[in-house]
Amino acid sequence: MIHQHLEESKQKWIKVLISLSITMVFCFGLNLCFGSVSIGLGEVFDFFTSGSTGNNGWDLILRNFRLPKALTALLVGSALSVSGLQMQTLFRNPLAGPYVLGISSGAGLGVAIAIFLGFYIGGFLELSGIGRSWLLVAAAGLGSLSVLLIISLAASRIKDSVTLLIIGLMFGAASGAFVSILQFFSQAENIQAYVIWSFGSLGSLSWAELSVFIPILVIGLILSILLSKPLNTLLLGENYAVSLGLNLKRTRLLIIINTAILAGTVTAFCGPIAFFGIAIPHLTRMLFNTSNHLFLTPLVILFGGTLMLVFDFIAQLPGLETTLPINAVTALFGAPFVIYILMRKRNLNYSY
Repeated sequence: MIHQHLEESKQKWIKVLISLSITMVFCFGLNLCFGSVSIGLGEVFDFFTSGSTGNNGWDLILRNFRLPKALTALLVGSALSVSGLQMQTLFRNPLAGPYVLGISSGAGLGVAIAIFLGFYIGGFLELSGIGRSWLLVAAAGLGSLSVLLIISLAASRIKDSVTLLIIGLMFGAASGAFVSILQFFSQAENIQAYVIWSFGSLGSLSWAELSVFIPILVIGLILSILLSKPLNTLLLGENYAVSLGLNLKRTRLLIIINTAILAGTVTAFCGPIAFFGIAIPHLTRMLFNTSNHLFLTPLVILFGGTLMLVFDFIAQLPGLETTLPINAVTALFGAPFVIYILMRKRNLNYSY
């Protein structure tokens, strides 16, 4: 009887995952069709099957702009969502997100140093042959990596997850203070450049950048799925998880490193994208009514990728030349949901 129930439950979740995958593919196709220039779904299908829509202009738009942007949106949504899920489970806190460890702040500080100290413009780029985008990626990556190394060192010595959470928040506050000082002494055009970076962007990656971006995030997402069982064990509480044989220190370090890789890579290439990683895990739990990470992790990955494609579609303002900053769109939808979570949960200690 129990075996039959488990088999029925497994088949149910497989159907849900297949349905969500089909929805994601549909949103991906829709994202390719609409923008300042509308391209028919049939022409997009021809582009993938034969390599051409029959219109050179449309081929150029799809190959160089919309396809890279849609792939970026898909991976960014999946990465931030699963990072938020991991942080919420690890810290047992409904407001924990992918940037709670100071990863975003570290990346922002790296970019601020690169911009405000003059490496962003002038002869450095010409002499080194490094493009502007790669310089910002390197600066953000180094900033994230520095914070990751410090947090990893702290995680190996501190047993309490809440203390680790507070340390991450303090790193974020300190990084923000340094950025404010740099802004105060900087020129107006450099401040504008930093503000534009902080808006976040899904459409600025070239195929050369995607060749680095995609493999890193795919590896991080695979590791997230492999961490599903340890995350399930953590739901029972850290003391009980240790009594079941879980190596708490190693598991916590793996989760932190994986979150840092996913969130740090997204921030380095696309800038900080707010609220998404906090809201999507909660929304997924509410819609699908499960806390089992064996199902929840792939659901969050698929649902997060799908919703980011939808948000990117909204940000494009189809038919218009203007594109809204993706950070503005995610905040407009994410902030009310976070307020709802706060009002719904009187106790902020995370529990299932």
